[in-house]
Amino acid sequence: MELIPLAVLAFFAGFIDAVVGGGGLIQVPSLFTFYPQATPAVLFGTNKFSSIFGTSAATLRYRRGIRLPWSMLLPAMASALVFSFLGAGAVSYFPKEVIRPLVLILLIVVAVYTFVKKDFGKHHAPRLTKSKEKWFGFGTGAALGFYDGFFGPGAGTFLIFIFVRVFGFSFLSASASAKVVNTATNFAALLYFLPTGNILWAAGLVMAACNLSGSFIGSHIAITRGAPFIRRLFLAVTTVIIAKFAYDTVKLLNP
Repeated sequence: MELIPLAVLAFFAGFIDAVVGGGGLIQVPSLFTFYPQATPAVLFGTNKFSSIFGTSAATLRYRRGIRLPWSMLLPAMASALVFSFLGAGAVSYFPKEVIRPLVLILLIVVAVYTFVKKDFGKHHAPRLTKSKEKWFGFGTGAALGFYDGFFGPGAGTFLIFIFVRVFGFSFLSASASAKVVNTATNFAALLYFLPTGNILWAAGLVMAACNLSGSFIGSHIAITRGAPFIRRLFLAVTTVIIAKFAYDTVKLLNP
């Protein structure tokens, strides 16, 4: 019976993730709720298995609808792939709790900056040369890939913000570019989870189908509605992420 609510939540997660990121904040808690006896590795592996179908579907839909900056995205994907795997391997060496307060502060800065700058991400006006785009793309993929492998939540949000603020992309182009990089980080995670058998196959396959459907519809609506719609949803989802991070941080400080 748990597959029905999981399917609905996976669809919604795919929709949100395709537009502004943050789908993992829906899927991961859902898996922990419905499978309390499963190990965290199995639940995270199931989430990544489902998510890669959604990010791949969004990438294909965006590719048909808008022009993607592949000269920047290819090095970003390559570095994200490698550093996401390294980030996953670093989990046992550094406590994640040290990272949480810093991430919370950064998310608040992202939300405030986006809210104050009314034209932020409205127009697509790349400000870097092709050569700089490649190197900045590589660096962005490395930094956010490592973060996604090590910690994860908010990675898509940070990617979109950097693509808008640093590269000068519109929210539409930034969201599309973020999905391409997210696909690489999800693939890197699966390189670990698949060989070790850390996936609930029944739940994973159902969630993958629904995540894919939601992601395809979400990316289609994003292309149709454009940057203003993505900006509003970006602010809404970022606010929810901040609230969850704040709640989790308070719980850790006051067990």
